[in-house]
Amino acid sequence: MRLIRFVGVAMAGAIVAAACGGSGGSGTPTAAATGSAAVISSDPFVLLSTQFNNVTEREAVQKQILDPFTKAKVEYVGSEIGPFNDRIVAESKTGKGQVGVVLGQHGDFGALVGPDKDIFEDLTPLANRLKDRGIAAELLDLGKLGTGKQVYIPSMQATYILGVNKQALQYLPSGVSVDDMTYTQLRDWCKNIAEKSGSKRCAIPAGPNGLYHRIIQGYLYPSYTGGLVTTYKSADAEKMWGDVKDLWQYMNAKSLNIDFMQESLLSGEVWVGLDHVARLVDAFKLKPNDFQAAPAPKGPKGLYYMSVIAGFAIPKSSPNKSGAEAFIDYMVTAETQAKVLSAVAFFPVLDKAMPTDLPQYLKIEADGVQKQLKHKDAKVALLPIGLGSKGGDFNNVQKNTFQRIVVKGEDIAKVLSEEGANLQKVMTDAKAPCWRPDPDSGTTPCQVK
Repeated sequence: MRLIRFVGVAMAGAIVAAACGGSGGSGTPTAAATGSAAVISSDPFVLLSTQFNNVTEREAVQKQILDPFTKAKVEYVGSEIGPFNDRIVAESKTGKGQVGVVLGQHGDFGALVGPDKDIFEDLTPLANRLKDRGIAAELLDLGKLGTGKQVYIPSMQATYILGVNKQALQYLPSGVSVDDMTYTQLRDWCKNIAEKSGSKRCAIPAGPNGLYHRIIQGYLYPSYTGGLVTTYKSADAEKMWGDVKDLWQYMNAKSLNIDFMQESLLSGEVWVGLDHVARLVDAFKLKPNDFQAAPAPKGPKGLYYMSVIAGFAIPKSSPNKSGAEAFIDYMVTAETQAKVLSAVAFFPVLDKAMPTDLPQYLKIEADGVQKQLKHKDAKVALLPIGLGSKGGDFNNVQKNTFQRIVVKGEDIAKVLSEEGANLQKVMTDAKAPCWRPDPDSGTTPCQVK
């Protein structure tokens, strides 16, 4: 999922505003504006990114973001992941290249970090200078990629939350908070709604193009088992699937046709639905007085949520490290992040209150995201990493497991054994190590247990 590709025009206005507000008449940011120790040099550099890869986005990034940023000529270069890796590695071997800063998702950095690779600057000093910005500690930790240094600075994220029609609140079980509930309590809530309103109005996006496999991967499995691949056949997993079956009896039957939860929320068929923020936002936008957002439920192992994280890193071969740091500085100001949010509904990495002048629908969604991020039991799960062409096969294992157990009613242990074998084949064929929340497996393919 490429979240950053949507943010081009938004970031343009944000960075231009920040640059104008923190610079002299020349438009060149100073040390005071950036927190940097010296005036930024004018050495040109390239921003190499796995995002913004169509013509319109490239032009917007270059003309509206980079050109006004400083007097330096910052050239945007979009790239697919293969050439992206190749160029960074090649320049690192020369000791000095043209790429000043790189932008990628968390998983994009995996092939470039390891005990035999020393490609990126340690951004720990920069992270320390930016600590008053309130970047969530959990996300900064992910930016270390299991090393002892800050490989990248998180810049923005997307996630999944609950969209809730306010009519459903009257049916909450006694003593249960919509902002702090377990999956079992969600089941009780959905049961109340079904029995007292006369209709099943809870749902997940289990349609042909729905993202229910991400809910399984980043929410259910981690929250019940503390892992995914390494716990796929565990007793905790059997308990989870039993609870999902129990919950499913109170789900709207049309869940199997829902791809975007916002449509079912707006029609009134669904009152409580978990989905990606970009697939909920129209409900909050078109009927802001009818809905509120809430964190996902939690399980025995905590409130795990999937975060699609992207950030900036600086190669050691960068020709303009001060300019690259200043660019990152701008991208993690509250003002810039708020403007990105206002334009495209993708969310800050800052653990701070949202600006008061946000449109109402964004306040609703941002409130749910912030409550989830700051929940006392919150833990981050990542998108699958290192699967390459096997990504679809990996997703199909979770989809097939759901269909066989929940929809068709097959024996849980039997299905987990059979689908666990399919999962192991995917991991072995892809040579994919474990990713969070599964424990680090080094270079060994993750093992299904």
